Amino acid sequence: MKSALLRTFVILALGPACHAALIAAPAAVATAPKPAEKIRSIEGVTEYHLANGLQILLYPDESSTTLSVNVTYRVGSRHESYGETGMAHLLEHLMFKGTPTHPKIPDELTSHGAEANATTAEDRTNYFETLPATRANLEWALALEADRMTHSFIAQRDLDSEMTVVRNEFERGENDPARILRERVLETAYLWHNYGHPTIGARADIEHVSIKHLQAFYHTYYQPDDATLIVAGKFDATQALHFIEKTYGAIPKPTRTLPNLYTEEPTQDGEREITLRRAGGQKVFMEAFHIPADAQADSAALGLLAGMLDDKPSGRLYKQLIETKLATQASVSPNSAHDPGTMIFTVVLPKDGDLAAARKALGAVIDSLATESFTAAELDRARTQQLNGYERLMNSSAQVASVLSENVAAGDWRLLFWDRDQMTKVTLADLRRVSATYLVTSNLTVGSFIPDEHPLRAAIPAAPPLNALLRGFTGNTAVAAGEHFDATPANIEARTARGAIGSVQTAYLEKNSKGGRVSAVLNLHFGDIASLRHKADIGAFTAALLMRGSQNHTRQQLEDELTRLKATLRVNGGASGVTVAFETTKENLSEVLRLAAELLQHPAFPADQLDEIKRARLAQIQASRTEPQPLAGQAVRRSLSAYGEDDFRYVPTFDEQVARIGAISAADLQQFHEQFYGASHGEIALVGSFDPAATTKLLRELFATWQSAGPYQRAIGLYKATPAKSETIATPDKSNAVFISAGALNLSDTNPDYPPLEIGNAILGGGFLNSRLATRIRQQDGISYTVVSSVNVDSQDPVGSFSVFAICAPQNIGRVEKDAQEEIARALQGGFTAEEISAAKSGLLQSRIVARSSDNQLVRDLADHLYLGRPYTWDAQFEHNIETASADDVQKALRKFIDPTQLISVKAGDFH
Repeated sequence: MKSALLRTFVILALGPACHAALIAAPAAVATAPKPAEKIRSIEGVTEYHLANGLQILLYPDESSTTLSVNVTYRVGSRHESYGETGMAHLLEHLMFKGTPTHPKIPDELTSHGAEANATTAEDRTNYFETLPATRANLEWALALEADRMTHSFIAQRDLDSEMTVVRNEFERGENDPARILRERVLETAYLWHNYGHPTIGARADIEHVSIKHLQAFYHTYYQPDDATLIVAGKFDATQALHFIEKTYGAIPKPTRTLPNLYTEEPTQDGEREITLRRAGGQKVFMEAFHIPADAQADSAALGLLAGMLDDKPSGRLYKQLIETKLATQASVSPNSAHDPGTMIFTVVLPKDGDLAAARKALGAVIDSLATESFTAAELDRARTQQLNGYERLMNSSAQVASVLSENVAAGDWRLLFWDRDQMTKVTLADLRRVSATYLVTSNLTVGSFIPDEHPLRAAIPAAPPLNALLRGFTGNTAVAAGEHFDATPANIEARTARGAIGSVQTAYLEKNSKGGRVSAVLNLHFGDIASLRHKADIGAFTAALLMRGSQNHTRQQLEDELTRLKATLRVNGGASGVTVAFETTKENLSEVLRLAAELLQHPAFPADQLDEIKRARLAQIQASRTEPQPLAGQAVRRSLSAYGEDDFRYVPTFDEQVARIGAISAADLQQFHEQFYGASHGEIALVGSFDPAATTKLLRELFATWQSAGPYQRAIGLYKATPAKSETIATPDKSNAVFISAGALNLSDTNPDYPPLEIGNAILGGGFLNSRLATRIRQQDGISYTVVSSVNVDSQDPVGSFSVFAICAPQNIGRVEKDAQEEIARALQGGFTAEEISAAKSGLLQSRIVARSSDNQLVRDLADHLYLGRPYTWDAQFEHNIETASADDVQKALRKFIDPTQLISVKAGDFH
């Protein structure tokens, strides 16, 4: 199975706005737009075609408060020629440079509060925006994508600056040994097919590709007959289709013929091996097997096989590699696509791990598939887990748009539902057959050539014609729609019912959610500064072990219960509290609540699971010792921290972390739980479809009498002034460097200066690619792929921080630091223009609307508001303060709280 839900190796890239000379696209003479032709409708997704070849997919969702527009071009790194690797990705960057009608695309995205991005993969490139659901936003997004389909500036001056940004992105990837190893494995597995080339491309091709090649690539593939327009979320389908017909229908049908890509990878005839030697803190081992394209029937069985092998804690990879302590991570990923893909096994070991033993164990797991059959229960579990994923997917219109894009890339959007239905037909015999067919040594990317008179070959069958495969396919019944909910502070406040169950405050927001889903968050607070001394790590591990087994359920039984209940449940916590967040259906709410109460009140703290988590954490620390970003981040956090070694908020060194973690025992966790856990202080919030009266009764039964043994007193945050200092950290053999500049802020979010400070930060470096730091360092100088600034403050105590973060090639670190210092000084001295202030306000306000439109985010906010004692009138006032802040307010706030002479500067990289 592809699966669209499983694919992960997509290269993200964004391009800023910068205009140049317009290049006229060759096309036929325009004719009057014709109405769209309706083709089919499956499970709420309706397909239309325009006369110029554009495919349109509409997925209206009345329950959503946002809408998503996604344009997918059926072109990616698979379509690149010799000397042009990375060209599809580089063109994606240039597509943000603007058009005559939209010369500043990042500015427009920011002002509309859009969550926007673009990605390039092997088979497609897509551009997408998620915005508050208004007709004006829909028409703006549709018009933007139609305009840059044929009128984008693809100019030399933009290539000159953006090439170095992409090269820095390439350098960032060079820091990751696992990523580079994956590239080498694929390069070895594919002799001829372009799936063997990384989407980011070769460094030389990135540096030398000509603008003429990019222009030709653009004119060839960025045309309506090679594109699919996907609109999902809350919108009027009739109005949207009419606007699409008018806007996109006016684009002429191209006269060129798309290239016919005919290269096929020959059947592999022997094992291959690649060894990579670079600096790093972990060992990584991979094995890859060729598998069929997504449309071939065996892809469903391979997807389920991978899910069963990868399951935790019952999967064979976990049992043979993690439980035996041979590895800290072990996984398998099937990547079926438009053409035959790969199934890749990945094993991560500590730096001193036994690679030979791990390799032998992985080989034994794969060999066992032919001799040790799976059980029907294992198959049913994996199938149910994946079907639950499909069900959850259809409840999020933005995710539906994204996954439809992936299936378009694989050949046809209907494969989303076809894959799901094929999965329900897979048998145990199918699992044995595909294992014996594809997971054979002659199809393996690891090893050396061995003469064999009777070699076993894995011939990859061709995928059938999609029209024949999908003829008559109608899918299942569409997901039941929920109510439209207006996520304004006033409506949230009006719809929220607050109360208390014992010492736990409650907030209920009942609404008819799509698919009958309900989201919940339970926060518990405990301890004080004195009682929590030296207990930071013990508290964190206590929370981490809650999901590893209770007194009534093993870890596997817990996972099975959540699968049966169509639920997701996460536990996060530390020394001073724990949070349980879950999502399920209305009919399963009571059982999930009982399960959550069981995890909190009756944990098992199995010693083997504690040992597993400790080993994984220690391996992560070991890897961080040689990485620029973790080292720089730790240095900054330690400099800003105001807490001593005995305080649970202290920031330890890596050596201190290793010592603390090594000393933790299961008895420590049990004692911590007995001393602190209880519902003496907490909040619970629910959003979605549920019965408030029945829920209150059950919560009272579960938590009203469960009290903490010790008292709770909130730990007051401490502000510490940070004198300026500069630190350089050497990380040999790392081709990407990190720059961080930071300082402490003496304010909370109730300070009247905070709203204008947020506006100023959005303009300086917190917005989209139009921020001043991004414009200077990325767009103009082209020396960094990522450069941002951020402001973080507390809601109760005047404690916060301001920071600037950037990555770059080590030789450019001085320029990055100089540019950042000059832009901060320019903002403090000259302030911002009225246009910048207006755009930043619009972006901040609309982004808050988008955040509140998610039930999972809203339920977290409701719980936080209970803890802070805030009604949503606070949010309304905060947004009013943003809206009414003047340019003078913004500059005064920046000058008051950001002092360049008091900033810490940390640089980490290979500077020799």
